[in-house]
This record gives sequence, structure tokens and C-alpha cells, in this order.
Amino acid sequence: MKNIAKLISKYFGIIIILFMLLAFIEPGIFSWVTSQLFGQSVITLLLGIIMFGMGMTLNLEDFKIVLKRPMDILKGTVAQYTIMPLLALALSMIFGLEEALMVGVVLVGTCPGGTSSNVISYMAGGDVALSVAMTTVSTLLAPILTPAITYMLIRQSVTFSPIGMFTSIVQVVILPIALGLIIKSIIKDKADVLEDYLPAVSSIAIACIVGGVIGGNRERILASLGLIVVVVILHNVLGYITGLGIGRLTGMDRRKSITIAVEVGMQNSGLATSLAASQFAAMPLAAVPGALFSAWHNVSGAIFAWIAKSIESREPNPQINSN
Repeated sequence: MKNIAKLISKYFGIIIILFMLLAFIEPGIFSWVTSQLFGQSVITLLLGIIMFGMGMTLNLEDFKIVLKRPMDILKGTVAQYTIMPLLALALSMIFGLEEALMVGVVLVGTCPGGTSSNVISYMAGGDVALSVAMTTVSTLLAPILTPAITYMLIRQSVTFSPIGMFTSIVQVVILPIALGLIIKSIIKDKADVLEDYLPAVSSIAIACIVGGVIGGNRERILASLGLIVVVVILHNVLGYITGLGIGRLTGMDRRKSITIAVEVGMQNSGLATSLAASQFAAMPLAAVPGALFSAWHNVSGAIFAWIAKSIESREPNPQINSN
């Protein structure tokens, strides 16, 4: 079972793409994802499972680094909550997206960093400790910043309740993370056993969310597929490029700059999808950008990591040159 869990985590991006394709072919398979269970949206419950897994993988050192390296965290967090929201709005305007798709793209932009960014940072040769700290801080700030920034960007065209979004984020993000931390502190050493399987569980949960949203909106997606796919890809890729540039311009070394690029470019698109479904239920298409982003950014993240490592391997070793 442990080997199967490792394979699922390793090929996470491929699994999401397979689920997405399956949703296009047989959308009914994922109809349960958009249903209700115990009075709650199944998408919300799946996201809660993902966030619980994140809480189970955190430890005290992840919080200590915030105090040890406050400027690095500050630079990354400011970049996270400015670059992607502004890119989202700009791309929506440039491509003339309809209202529902614009809301979805903006939600992707205003959400915190994605949990898979930590793995991609490691693969790209980035600063993994900084990546984990940035993801944690941006996630904890999400109940305040995500509704506030979303409201500022779309208030002229769409009416929604920032307070309702705040409550939703606390319920589906903060509480599950807190529960994960509490349970980990209670079972202590036994938590390591669960940590072997939780990434795989989270991977399947995200893939199911993607499948459910794609399957439930197949016809609408096909009608505007080319346009929204281009916007999602540009949003993600420009996030990597801009994040890398910000890192360099603010004096960060190569490893830190790579981490900023990954943290900025990779979003918690599962949260964006959940918020779209719960806060903008009258706009089913609003959940589509988050679902597409979930599939794409894991693929692009692997490509980014490969490019970063390839460039690193070609760079001369400074220690060799100094001899």
C-alpha cells in the first residue's frame, strides 16, 4: 500500500489529467462530486481532507522559520497576494472573459499558494523550508486577504459577501489544518505512518474535484475551451516568470528566487474551485478556471523544475572556478 501511495503522489499531475479526460468522456462518473453530503458540498469536504493532510504534515519548525527569516517570508507573501490577483484581472480584461470565467480566474489569483508547490520547489532545487513557510503563511492569511482582494477586484461587476467567503475559508481551510495539527500532537510518532499515505489521499481528492467540476460543466467548457485554457496557462506561466524576477530584483539568491517563482505561480486552485461553487453558485462556470488550473499547474510545475535543474547543471561550479 505504501508503494502505491508513493506512485500516486509521484504521478499526481498525470492522474489529474486522466481524471479530467475521463470527466469529458463520461461526466456522470463524477456527478457525486457536485452533490451534497451531510448538508455540505462534497467539493468542500474533499478540500477539507486536503487541508487536514496539510495540517498533519506541518511541524513547529515550519513556524519557527517565519521568525528566523521574516524578510524572505514578507517578500514572498507580498508577491503572492499582488502578482497573481493583478495578473488575473489583467488577463480577464485583455481576453474579454465573460463574467463567470473572470470571477473564477480572479479567485485563482487571490487564493494562497498550493500545497504541491513544496514538492515542485524541491524538484527545482529551491529552498524547501522557505516554500513550506510561505505556503503556511499565505494559507493562514487567506481568510482575510482572499475575500478582501477579491472584493476589491470584482466589486464593480459582481456582488458577493466577503464575510461569507471569510467564514467559508475558515471552515474548509483553517479548521481542518488546526485539526490536523491537534491530532498530530496527540498521536505524535504514529503520525509518521499517516504522513506516508496523506499525500496520495490529497492527490486523489484534488483529482476528484477537477473531475467533478469538468464533468458538471463539460458543454460550457467546450464552448469556450480555447480561450480559458490560454488564460489559465498564461496566468500560471507569467506567475513563474514574474515571481522569479521579483526574487532577483529584491536581492534573493537563486534557490530563494526559484521558490518565490513556484509559490507565486502555483495556487491553491482547489480552494478557488470550492469558493466558486459555494460563493458563486449561480455562476457554474466560475469553478472551471480553478479546475483547469489544478490540472495544468502540476504539469507546468514539473516542466519548470526540469528547466531549473537543467540550467543549474550547465552553470559552472563556483568552487571549481575558485581553485
